Amino acid sequence: MRLITGRLTAHLPALALLLGLLWAVPVPAQDTENLLPVTEAYKLSADAATPGVLKLHWTIAPDYYLYRGRMKFKGGDGVTLGEAQLPDGEKHHDEYLGDVETYHHGVDASIPYTVAAGTTRLTLSVQYQGCHEVDPKICYPPHTEHLDLPLPIAAGAAATPAAGSALGAALDRLGSHAGAATTGAPLPAEQAFRFAALAQGPKQLLLRWTMPKGYYLYRDQTTLKLADAAGLALKPAWPAGTAHHDEHYGDVTVYFDQVELPVTLEGDHLAGRKQLALQASFQGCQDGGLCYPLMTRAVQIDLNGGAPATAVAAPERPPGDLADGPLQVSLLAALLLALGGGLVLNLMPCVLPVLSIKAVSVLESGGNRATARRHALFYTAGVLCSFAALGLGILALRAAGHALGWGSQLQQPLLVGALACVMLAVGLSMSGVVQFGASLGNTGAALASRSGPAGDFFTGVLAVVVASPCTAPFMGSALAYAFAAPMLSALLVFLMLGVGLALPFLAVGFVPALARLLPKPGRWMETLKQVLAFPMYLTAAWLVWVLANQRGADAVGLVLVAMVLLAMTLWWFERSRSRGAASKIAVAVLAVATLVPMYLLAHVPPPSSTATAEDGVVAYSPQKLAELRAAGTPVFVDMTADWCVTCKANEHAVLGTQAFRDLLQRTGAVYMKGDWTDVNPTISAFLQQYHSPGVPLYVVFPKDGGPGRRLSTVLTRSLVERALTEAAH
Repeated sequence: MRLITGRLTAHLPALALLLGLLWAVPVPAQDTENLLPVTEAYKLSADAATPGVLKLHWTIAPDYYLYRGRMKFKGGDGVTLGEAQLPDGEKHHDEYLGDVETYHHGVDASIPYTVAAGTTRLTLSVQYQGCHEVDPKICYPPHTEHLDLPLPIAAGAAATPAAGSALGAALDRLGSHAGAATTGAPLPAEQAFRFAALAQGPKQLLLRWTMPKGYYLYRDQTTLKLADAAGLALKPAWPAGTAHHDEHYGDVTVYFDQVELPVTLEGDHLAGRKQLALQASFQGCQDGGLCYPLMTRAVQIDLNGGAPATAVAAPERPPGDLADGPLQVSLLAALLLALGGGLVLNLMPCVLPVLSIKAVSVLESGGNRATARRHALFYTAGVLCSFAALGLGILALRAAGHALGWGSQLQQPLLVGALACVMLAVGLSMSGVVQFGASLGNTGAALASRSGPAGDFFTGVLAVVVASPCTAPFMGSALAYAFAAPMLSALLVFLMLGVGLALPFLAVGFVPALARLLPKPGRWMETLKQVLAFPMYLTAAWLVWVLANQRGADAVGLVLVAMVLLAMTLWWFERSRSRGAASKIAVAVLAVATLVPMYLLAHVPPPSSTATAEDGVVAYSPQKLAELRAAGTPVFVDMTADWCVTCKANEHAVLGTQAFRDLLQRTGAVYMKGDWTDVNPTISAFLQQYHSPGVPLYVVFPKDGGPGRRLSTVLTRSLVERALTEAAH
C-alpha cells in the first residue's frame, strides 16, 4: 500500500492536469462537433527568407487562444536553434496551469538558428497547445508540426555585379581562390578571410570579404580607417546580414560566404589624390570552431580605377608609446625587465600568503646552512618548472589561435574553486588542525606543509599559481616581448621571471651574512605559523568572491560545500591515525564526496548578463569607443578583472577615489571599463592590439583623435592626472 501511495504521489501533477482537462469538457460529445481542427484553430505559417532567422506566425481563430509557456521548438539534423523571441502575452491565472500568458487572434515568433556545414534543409519541430474559451470549453492536447524548409541564400553573398562589369570581374577573380569549406582544422587567417578593395569612383569604394563555407565575419567587430588622410572620413553602408546569437557578444549580425561593402569617401581633400591607404580591422569565426583574434589588413587603393587592391596582413601597431611593437625591446632588456618584475612580485599581495609558508620553513632551519640551501634550491626548482609550464602552455595555445594572456587561467571557474580549496587546506595545516604524514605526501596541501624537498618544490609551484593574478612593474614589457618573440626567447623570459621570484630565498640560502640576520628558531615559531594561516583563509575567501562574479551564487554554494567537506575530510583524517581500517575508509569516502560539488561546479553556466553599469562608468565596446573618439571626447580605458590583484589595488588607490571622479569631470573625460574576469574575445582583441600580456591595461585617448597613450600597470594619482590633463588639451 505504501508503494502504491508513493507512486500516486509522484504522478499527482500529471493526474491533476488530466482530470482538469477532462472536467473542462462537461458537455455531451455532439456539442464539440463544431470545434475546429487544431491546425485550423491555430494556422501556422513559416518564413525562412532571412538567413539565420526563422519567423513563425500563428493565425488564431476567434474564441481560441494559445499558451505562451506551452510552445516548444526543436531543431532537426544539422540545425541548432537559439532562444525563441516571443512577445508578452495576456497574463491571467489558469485553474490548472497557474499563472500563464496567452495569445488571441495571432502571434509572431522569431527563432535564430545556425546550421552545420553541408546542411541543405531547415528542419525543425514546433509544439504548441491551446484552448477554446467559450462553450464548449475544451483544451486541445499538445500538437506538434514538423517543418521542412529550404535554406535561404546567405545574406552576406551580395548580388553578383552585372556581366561585363570590370569591377565585378576583377573582384570575382580575387575571390575565386577562396579555400574550400572545412569542418576540420581551421584555415590560416589569410585564407579564411580574403579581403580586397577597389575604387568605384572618385568618392566611392567597394570592399569585399570572401570566406570559405562555414566561416563568418562579424559586422560590429569591423573598423575601417585611412592612413595619412586628414580631413577625409569613411561612411560604410553595410548590407543586411545574418542574425546570429554569439556566446560572447550576444545577438550580433554576421556575414557568411561573401560580403560586399560600399564605402563613401567624405571630405574636401580628395582633389589631386591618386592613391589611398586603407586599414581594415575585423574579426570572424569558423562556425562551431575557432574564433580568430582581431585581424588587420592594409591596402593601397588606386583612385583612378586601377586593379583591385589585395590586402596584406598589417602588423598590429597600436598607437602611442607602443607604436614600435614589443620586439623593439632587445632580448637582454626583456630578460632584465623579467628579473626585476619577478623580484617585485615578492612584494605583491597575491604572493605574500604563500611566501609565508616558505618563510616559516627557512626560519625553522635555523643556522643549518645545508638545510637552508636545500630549501632554496627545491623552492627555485618548483618556481622555474611552473613558469616554464605556464609559459609553454600559454604560448602554445596562443599559437593555435586562442586569445590567452597572463592570469587568464583564472578565467576557469573550476581552477578558481580548486585553488580556494587548496588555500583552505594549507591554512588548516598551518593552524594545526591536521598534520600530514608521508601517506599523503603527494597531495597538494600535504606537499605545501611538508618540510622536505617535495614541500619546498610544491611551495614554489603554489607561489607561481597565486602570482599569476598580479602584474608587477617591469613585467608588462617583458611578457609582451615573450608573447611576440620566438619560442626559445619567450621561454627564457618566463624562466627569468622565475629566477626573480625565487631570488630572495636563493640569497638567504647561499649568502651566510643574510642567513645570520634571521632570528633563531624557538617556541614562538609555532605561534607565527598559526598566525600566518589567516592570510591563507583570506586568500580562499577572495577566490570565492572571484568565483561569485564569474558564475554567481550557485557556484559559491558548491565551492563552500566542497570546502566544508574538505575540512571534514582533513579533520577525520587526523582522528583516524590511531583507529582501524573503517576510519580510513570513511576518510576516502569523504574525500570522494568533496569532489562531487567540484564536478558540479564545472558545469555551472555563466549568469545572465543583467548587471547594471557602475555609476559614471561606461562598459567597453569598440563601437562606443569609436563614437566617443569621433565626438572629440577624451576616454580613459581600463581593462580589468576581478581576479587581478593589481587591478583592485589601482582601483582602491586611484580609480575608485573621489579625486579621480573630480578629475574626470574637470577634463570632460569618460571612464570606460572592460571586464576580463571571464573569457571575452572583444577585450582579448583590445589587449592584443596593445601587445598587453594581460590585465591591467590602461589607455588614455585624447580628444583630438590622436593615438592612445598606454599607462603603467601600477597607477599613481599624479600619473593619471597628467595623462588626462594632456588628453583634454
